[in-house]
Amino acid sequence: MIEIQTPLSKNDIDSLCVGDVAALSGAVYTARDAAHQRMHDMLQSGEALPFDISDAGIFYAGPCPDMPGRVINSCGPTTSSRMNAYAPSLYDLGLKFVIGKGPVSSEVSTAIVRNGAIYFAAVGGAGALIASHITAAEVVAFADLGAEAIRKLTFDKVPLIVAIDSRGNSVFDNNK
Repeated sequence: MIEIQTPLSKNDIDSLCVGDVAALSGAVYTARDAAHQRMHDMLQSGEALPFDISDAGIFYAGPCPDMPGRVINSCGPTTSSRMNAYAPSLYDLGLKFVIGKGPVSSEVSTAIVRNGAIYFAAVGGAGALIASHITAAEVVAFADLGAEAIRKLTFDKVPLIVAIDSRGNSVFDNNK
């Protein structure tokens, strides 16, 4: 397992290959459909995003409601293709990685390569495992969205698989 820390450097990203298993630590933001739509609307109206997207990572997740005594409740990945309309522009603004599950559009794959970024897959149904590797969580935007609010999480060696590397190799490509 390759241990990596946010923010990811160009060398970190370039050294990862499709199929590698990584243990990611550091700050990561959550955002699902509703938050992506709001960020899109903010960008269209010339507003600044609620966090600095440059060199950041987004986890396509909406944690279950918090439980007393826990940093966060179950926090598993959602289907990445639901963010296909938004992801390319975020990569173009400096987003370095996303974490989700399942394949993405060719436009997203092209944006990953164009920007020297990466796509990590987290195993669906592993929300409880991932939550056990999150040491801090705070809402940073759109609190009214509840579970879909943007949160800043602190990861401690969250296990992930490189699904699309910076060269465009993909675990979802059946032609390889």
